[in-house]
Amino acid sequence: MEQDSLITLINKAVEKTKKNPDRLSVERIYQKKTQLEHILLRPDTYIGSVEPVTQQMWVFDEDVGMTCRDVTFVPGLYKIFDEILVNAADNKQRDKTMSCIKVNIDPENNTISVWNNGKGIPVVEHKVEKVYVPALIFGQLLTSSNYDDDQKKVTGGRNGYGAKLCNIFSNKFTVETACKQSKKTFRQTWYDNMGRAGESKIKPFDGDEFTCITFQPDLTKFKMQTLDKDTIAIMTRRAYDIAGSTKGVRVFLNGKRLPVTSFRSYVDLYLKDKVDELGTPLTVVHETVNDRWEVCITMSEKGFQQVSFVNSIATTKGGRHTDYVADQVTAKLIEVVKKKNKAGVVVKPFQVKNHIWLFVNCLIENPTFDSQTKENMTLQQKSFGSTCPLSDKFIKQATSCGIVESIMNWVKFKAQTQLNKKCSAVKHTKIKGVPKLDDANDAGGKNSSGCTLILTEGDSAKTLAVSGLGVVGRDRYGVFPLRGKMLNVREASHKQIMDNAEINNIIKILGLQYKKNYSDPDSLKSLRYGKLMIMTDQDQDGSHIKGLLINFIHHNWPSLLRHNFLEEFITPIIKATNKKQELPFYSIPEFTEWKDKQPNIKCWKIKYYKGLGTSTSKEAKEYFSDMQRHRIPFKYAGPADDEAITLAFSKKKIEERKEWLTNFMVNRRQRREHNLPEDYLYGQATKSLSYNEFVNKELVLFSNSDNERSIPCLVDGLKPGQRKVLFCCFKRNDKREVKVAQLAGSVAEMSAYHHGEVRPNGYLGNVVKTFNIP
Repeated sequence: MEQDSLITLINKAVEKTKKNPDRLSVERIYQKKTQLEHILLRPDTYIGSVEPVTQQMWVFDEDVGMTCRDVTFVPGLYKIFDEILVNAADNKQRDKTMSCIKVNIDPENNTISVWNNGKGIPVVEHKVEKVYVPALIFGQLLTSSNYDDDQKKVTGGRNGYGAKLCNIFSNKFTVETACKQSKKTFRQTWYDNMGRAGESKIKPFDGDEFTCITFQPDLTKFKMQTLDKDTIAIMTRRAYDIAGSTKGVRVFLNGKRLPVTSFRSYVDLYLKDKVDELGTPLTVVHETVNDRWEVCITMSEKGFQQVSFVNSIATTKGGRHTDYVADQVTAKLIEVVKKKNKAGVVVKPFQVKNHIWLFVNCLIENPTFDSQTKENMTLQQKSFGSTCPLSDKFIKQATSCGIVESIMNWVKFKAQTQLNKKCSAVKHTKIKGVPKLDDANDAGGKNSSGCTLILTEGDSAKTLAVSGLGVVGRDRYGVFPLRGKMLNVREASHKQIMDNAEINNIIKILGLQYKKNYSDPDSLKSLRYGKLMIMTDQDQDGSHIKGLLINFIHHNWPSLLRHNFLEEFITPIIKATNKKQELPFYSIPEFTEWKDKQPNIKCWKIKYYKGLGTSTSKEAKEYFSDMQRHRIPFKYAGPADDEAITLAFSKKKIEERKEWLTNFMVNRRQRREHNLPEDYLYGQATKSLSYNEFVNKELVLFSNSDNERSIPCLVDGLKPGQRKVLFCCFKRNDKREVKVAQLAGSVAEMSAYHHGEVRPNGYLGNVVKTFNIP
């Protein structure tokens, strides 16, 4: 069917051609070209684009040195020059005694020559093709010494096009070679894009071998008039590339030897005047792995960068050889980063790779590329013919050359960016998505600076606060309940903070922004609330919750503490009642001091307020009616406050915290020995507190109590909670089995256990377990 349609189309074309001479004939529509004609007609298939392109590349400028800048060049012209240059470098693999390459670029005469002193081309006649071998190699297409894939070679040539393409795109192309084995020299010149061959000249020879290619590129094919500055800068860089990637070869450019003696010295050309964020020169880690692999690595600030060579070919786009080395380094760096990544940000291999600048010089057997331009090496790693096992010494040096520090800085930046997304830079009068929030009517409005957010310890405490709002009103007061104890953000990972709904809700309610400096009083106007009031139980666990909230604000926004942003709402922890007389106590030491002075303490009814939920609605209204007594503002007293907060919550202050607790216990024991009352806060004269006073007089009580509850006693090996459980068991004297829940209730009732029935349940659960001790 398709064949019939094609015949019909051809017949119509013939008829139209007869009627209209301007129509194309079948012969003009369907043409056959010779291979030479096809190359000239479709050059992009063989040498890349022949149109000028502008892109960023590494080039060598005489006045600057190696630099990365925008250059305008013709890829096809660059490629034909590179083919001749790589051929010269390939000769080093055939002749290990080769020691010199000379490159001359004459833009005035549009002439380029590449000379090497390696083994010459045999000056003999090819018995099959009936031409001399140099003429066969450079003057006839698809001729090469690289077609035997069973023979493992580490040269750049492969497809039989390279040097011939340079001949085809030149006005004049001359080959000179001297062969010691043949004892002859050969010289031949081709003209007009290899369309016309001059006579070959063969002479006797007895001297040092060499091969020299001289050509004048046909600039009209590349839409150029002369070899411009950018093109020469690229060609100059390639001369430096050969000097760095070809071991044991001196390279001369325009008669001057290039100052590159090794791959390591070549890498220094790229890193000249390069410094890190602190202004320190970049540290380069170098290793000659074996005779086929040489690697250098340093830190990159512009994403992953690579400079690599495969058999002296500049693989500007990298390939599987760079992936092979980079993956090894990345895997080791990730292990180090994971240990240092306290922020908890997920770091992926490609993100680590973005901080690496890799230099690779390797020899690979029969390499393959994705195009004739040979910018990307595609051969699989298993076929390289060699391996590149990086040593432990190299990896250790790589982890300390600045790459890990650069990654960690990025991790901190990413963590901060993610946290910022949790904040809103716009102040909203109404917010959604925060359960259990009773927002103040004026929050986020023009009167927001006069609003106070009350954070309560649990839902029962919120009920108490809401009852109190009946006295002070809801316009300037909002209430939000906390669920248990807050996270210690000073030592928390980034993931913990990101996943903590309570912290995110508080930030959202207050309108806080991470890393924002609130030193300027006007900056407080961006907040939805002007004050934050902490309303917790008056026991030691309540003190800990206050401390954690203070720590949260101090760690992220220390400037807020200087504006007296924080307050606390205190309620009695104990009430002593005797007939119509009622005495509230706001701390245990205050109550103990009063009790020790009472001769008839049994006449008093003592009520312990386990939590705010113990207070009645009537009592709540009484508290809020006397705000002057119950509202205690925190006032910043200087650097001592900062030091006290850091002492209480920083992991770096472990030893100082031990000394702090030891001094407290010594001081308390001495006061008891001398019958002196303990220090306490919230006396009748207390109108405000400094953070230093809070930490050293109130929070220290929790820290000491926490040790007493958590560390078994040396006398009986029991903790207080366990001891209370055993006390109740002995007192009940049960003869039969009893449910854990029932016994837990008895413990709470009979042993003055103030922390509810959950903890005794845990103790009892462990007591009744059967432990198999081998």
